[in-house]
Amino acid sequence: MARYLENNTPMRLLDVREPIEYHTYNIGGLNIPLSLLRNTLPIADWDKQDELIVICKVGLRSKTAQSILHENGYTNVRNLTGGLMALQKLK
Repeated sequence: MARYLENNTPMRLLDVREPIEYHTYNIGGLNIPLSLLRNTLPIADWDKQDELIVICKVGLRSKTAQSILHENGYTNVRNLTGGLMALQKLK
């Protein structure tokens, strides 16, 4: 993930934290809280085969979101292991 950010590589990010968390600190992407994810599918104009990186604070909510997305036909979903906390430690 750090490599993507450093190289400004375009990517589809889904941040599943609550809005207050997202607005406090984020690395971009679409913010759909985990509690609303099932009711928000399908996601905008995203193709179900596109690479999608799901993020949260420590990687637990994003892991759950990854499962929900897989169940709904999204085939290329990655979880940011360790979440934003791990990413911040790399900086």
